[in-house]
Amino acid sequence: MNERLKNIQTKFSGFWGSRSKKQKIALISSIVIVLILAAVITYFATRVTYKPLYSNLTATEVGQIKEQLDSEGVKYQVGDGGTSILVPEGKADDLLVSLASQGYPKSGEIDYSFFSENAGFGMTDNEFNVLKVASVQTELAKLLKQMDGINDAKVMLSIPEQSTFVTSSEDKEGASASIVLDTAAGQQFSEDQIKTLYNLVAKSVPNLSTDNIVITNQYNEYYDLTSDSLANGNGSGNAASQLAVKKQIEKDLQRQVQSLLSSVMGSGKAVVAVTSDIDFTQEQRTEKLVEPVDKKNMAGITISAQKISETYTGNGAAASGTAEADGSTDNFTDYQSGNTDGSGDYEKTEETVNSEVNRIKRQITESPYRVRDLGIQVVIEPPTANDPTTLPAETQAAVQNMLTSIVRTSIDKNSAGNLTNAQVAQKINVSVQQLKGTTQPTTAQGTTIPWWIWVIGGVLVVAIGLLVFFIIRSRRQEDEYYDEDEYYDEDELEVDDIADEQDSEATVRRKQLEKMAKDKPDEFAKLLRTWISED
Repeated sequence: MNERLKNIQTKFSGFWGSRSKKQKIALISSIVIVLILAAVITYFATRVTYKPLYSNLTATEVGQIKEQLDSEGVKYQVGDGGTSILVPEGKADDLLVSLASQGYPKSGEIDYSFFSENAGFGMTDNEFNVLKVASVQTELAKLLKQMDGINDAKVMLSIPEQSTFVTSSEDKEGASASIVLDTAAGQQFSEDQIKTLYNLVAKSVPNLSTDNIVITNQYNEYYDLTSDSLANGNGSGNAASQLAVKKQIEKDLQRQVQSLLSSVMGSGKAVVAVTSDIDFTQEQRTEKLVEPVDKKNMAGITISAQKISETYTGNGAAASGTAEADGSTDNFTDYQSGNTDGSGDYEKTEETVNSEVNRIKRQITESPYRVRDLGIQVVIEPPTANDPTTLPAETQAAVQNMLTSIVRTSIDKNSAGNLTNAQVAQKINVSVQQLKGTTQPTTAQGTTIPWWIWVIGGVLVVAIGLLVFFIIRSRRQEDEYYDEDEYYDEDELEVDDIADEQDSEATVRRKQLEKMAKDKPDEFAKLLRTWISED
């Protein structure tokens, strides 16, 4: 065994020592590349790509599904902080159907199907009422989760027991509901959507008024229902309604700016706060105005016109006539005649024009509120959260211009007048910094190839190319080397011709004996023994 190992070592040493430096490098590179290729092929051949089977599960549901998968011997992974289960991609569809046929995931919630599966005569009224409320809560939560932007919903109902005695409507206690929604990141509901949520819950539970419903999300943001008085513009009667109007105006502007910035910067990249000063002064007045039709010339429309001209030329005449008696006395007035020789001219012109003007009567009621002042504060997160310089100055200027336009068009012109750009800029504050209180949306797990696989593939391609290059180059050098050796051998073998040797009798006999020894060794051996015995 030792001799064999020594022989192998001797042969390997001789083989390795007879190789050139380039051949040694090429041989070592070939072995390394073959090993790497074998490792990569083994990795890809044995790698299992996992696909999410269920997401957004509770800890109880995850435990139930894990137990079932363990019993079936299926490989799986738990991800997203223990809320999702991933299985091999090729088995995902079959497992989904198989688990669904077995009733998984079992949420443990009671719905309407519980009564059909567990109906019996042993159930008391109290147990039935508890199960009824639980089933209504479950079905209502499922109904809310069907709306866009709602990932999950938790519903808590408080339904009072019905009294056996007849009570008045004022003494009847109503039901109440508290709802917590798990909304998508950056989700903003419109007033119509919020109203739909309230009506959906109110119509699903008997004796439930919208005033007894509270809806909030996972960020403790309340979704308040706008009252009908505010919707009809009659919300300036008291302090409570005025405060509600102020909040509603600020909320509407905040949602508009938030939606605009989310489209520009991305969801969860901006936070908006709006403050306002509202003037609730109301005024009712009646105006009776008379205005000319042609305001430039201050003229109206001519309805009728009359023009009279009188002229007289001639000699004068003396006064004549009978004296009239005075009513108070019996005396008569004595008129004296003038100069009988007088003469003169007389001319009279009279023009009458009737014109019509605009007669305006207005009943004016001022709006119940005006936006007297407005302030918008915006915090933007840059592309690199901890580096504010990564946000381009052009983007920040564009946001500033958009907010300037919103402020200028929202403030009442009669209250604030024409604002300059400097005055509007004082009402806007744009800050660029990292947002630490917002939650980032979870990204779905994909089956994309990691970057390091591409790096290894590129290195392998380069190594294979270099190996092929060195092999071809070494072969060319060996061919050239052998060609030179053959050339030198041919030169060395070229000798002068010599005269053919004349075969003698002894030479012929020797050749015959050599041929006989080669072709017939047995007979040659007998011949030798005969020659030895004779001697």
